[in-house]
This record gives sequence, structure tokens and C-alpha cells, in this order.
Amino acid sequence: MVVKINPSGVSGTVVAPASKSSMQRACAAALLSKGTTTIKNPGSSNDDLAALDVIEKLGARIISNTTHEIVIESDGVAPVSSAINCGESGLGIRMFTPLAALSKKQLTINGSGSLLKRPMHFFDEIFPKIGIQVKSNNGHLPIKITGPLEPANIEIDGSLSSQFLTGLLMAYAAAGASGVEIKVNNLKSKPYIDLTLDVMKKFGIEVENINYEKFRFIHAGGFKPGTYTVEGDWSGGAFLLVSGAIAGKITVEGLSTSSTQADRAIMKALEASGAGIRNSANAITVWPGELKGFLFDATDCPDLFPPLVSLASFCEGTTQIKGVTRLAHKESNRGVTLQEEFSKMGVTIDLAGDLMRVHGGGKLNGARVHSRHDHRIAMACAVAALKAEGETVIEEAEAIDKSFPDFYDKINSIQIK
Repeated sequence: MVVKINPSGVSGTVVAPASKSSMQRACAAALLSKGTTTIKNPGSSNDDLAALDVIEKLGARIISNTTHEIVIESDGVAPVSSAINCGESGLGIRMFTPLAALSKKQLTINGSGSLLKRPMHFFDEIFPKIGIQVKSNNGHLPIKITGPLEPANIEIDGSLSSQFLTGLLMAYAAAGASGVEIKVNNLKSKPYIDLTLDVMKKFGIEVENINYEKFRFIHAGGFKPGTYTVEGDWSGGAFLLVSGAIAGKITVEGLSTSSTQADRAIMKALEASGAGIRNSANAITVWPGELKGFLFDATDCPDLFPPLVSLASFCEGTTQIKGVTRLAHKESNRGVTLQEEFSKMGVTIDLAGDLMRVHGGGKLNGARVHSRHDHRIAMACAVAALKAEGETVIEEAEAIDKSFPDFYDKINSIQIK
């Protein structure tokens, strides 16, 4: 699919999408809860749909599914299929694989697209220590596993992704772990673990977090079904907020400023850039200011790099963003992809080790760009196109379906015609 964006101002009110980070964790908790769970404000992205498919194959039953709520019944993990496919969801593959291993049944875990190239050697290293037989494709998908998982004191490397830890925390709790610890070295993306622990708490599970270095299971009484409301998504909402900062005054509804989502940090970047911001109940209004280059550490929120680059392109001077090494194993090699695609629009981006430098303040030109099959690259280019000179054409623009299917509709709704 090709999408064309013509330069324009923006004005009005738009609602942020549902958080796929929150939605996928809620699906996992619903699977692990014996009884009926209602998920309100559910997401409909490809990753969300993949999560629903996975929990059905692992034994959950979708009783009803509307735009407002999904009702799920479960008796715990009881696979009805010998294979599950997590689509292109990095969180899905890393979270659901340990949960699938709660079963004694041999299962094949697979994915699609860029997920087939992302490293999965973590499972080869850790699973044998907790009673799981595992065979991967040289550290990649597909993976064959045979459980059941047996909770034990282990030590893991948290530098690649916090998503592996999310899966282990939920699986240990579901397995009735008590008195055991997971020790973590060099944990990245700590706010995502905060989100995991918050979802678990809402489903009746509490884990002792000792400075993000140890996680101790004192008492595991099992996940309890109930009603969970999916948060608005700060990852997708960041693109909407940035569009206001560079192209006009808009209000974004549905984002909680008390959220544990890592990408809430976009607010700090907007403030540092000089954009105008006003908070009110469940709504954030943003408008252009005298934008200037800023310093930002995105190590714990690497998904913010694309909207940050869109913002920095219109800031006078040089913006420095730390955390580039977190980008190599995303849907694309995201640091290099941003550098190459934004260069087509006239933006110079330097990469040096863990640091990205965006040289902003110049004229952006409309151009033919490519999503590289990366949803966040497509959205970053679309937002920048709002203030470029001339039409921008985005190839493979449907990449947004992974996280924000109605993104272009929302952008179109706030454009000044």
C-alpha cells in the first residue's frame, strides 16, 4: 500500500490508540486466570490479534469480542494445538513462550516477518535450567519446547530485552513459585517491567521487586479473573503529540500521565524541545513553540526514537539521543533505517556508538520513502511529512497495522484542509 501525505497544519482532538503492551499482557493474564476475564478498551492491531490467537491455541476461549470489550474464559494453559504463531510481535514471542511451557505438551513456537531474524538464544540458555526441553533454529525461530516449567532460582541477562523477564515473571507466578528468585543483570526498559508487575497485581499477583536486580516470589496464589481496562498507548500517542508540536495545536485524549508505560517519557522530550504543553483530565494539548535541539536518553524507551527523530528534524540545532544500541533488533535496524529514510527528506543523522545526532532546523523536502516494513518508521515519516515542502509518498505504508491500524485516519482527521 502507498500513502501520500501533503503538507498541512493540524488542529482538533484525537484519541490515542489502545496500548498493545497493556493489551498483550492482559491477554496473557486472562489465559492464566481460571474463570472469566473481561478486557475493556481492547486493541485491534496485528500484535493484539496475534495475542488473542495465541491464547486461544493455548486453551482460552473468546466468548465475545466487540470494539468495546472482549470476554475470555480460561482454565489455565491447556493447549488445543501443537503450534502457536506470534506474528511479528517481539513481546508476544518472548512472553508467551514461557507460558506455553507450563504445559507438558510438545509445542512449536513460530513467528513471521522480521521476527524470524531476531535473536532467541535466550531460550536455549535459560529453559534447560527450569526443566524445559528446547530446540531452536540456531538461536532463531522456530522453537520446539516441552515442559512443564519448574520454577528455580536463576540469573538472567536483561540487557537485550525486558520482554523475556516479563514472560518468566508471569510463568513463575502461574506455576505456583514460592520462595524462589529471578536475578537480573543489566536490566533495560525497566518501565516495561513496571507495567508487567502492575498488570499482574491487577490479576491478584504480587512480586517483590528488589531494585530491579532480584524478583522474589513470596506467595503465589494464582491469577484471579476480573475486569481489566487497557490503557491508551503512549507509543502511538507520541506520534500524535509530536504532530502537534511541529504542525499545529491538537489535543490527544486517552493518555494517562500516571501510566507506567516507558514511552510516557515523550513528555520530557517535548518540554525539552520547547513545545507548548498543557495537561488536563485524560487529555494533553500540544502546540508549536520555538523548537530547539535537546538531549534525551532513550535507553529505557527505545520505541520513542522514531517520533523523536520527527520532532528533532524541526528543532534548531543538534539533538542528541542516547540508546541507539537498543535499535538493532527491532522490526528493522531502526537507527540505520531512520538515518537512511530521513536523509531522503533532507535530514542529516549521525550515528556514533550508542548516540544519535539529528541535525535539525533545515528545510525538509517531500520525498518517496519506504517503511522498511517497520510500523514506527512509516509513522515517523508521515508526521515529518506534515511540515515538509511537497508531497511525501510512503511505500509499504500498511506496516502501521502492527500497532496502530487507524493511524492515517487519525492524522487525516486533524489535518487542516
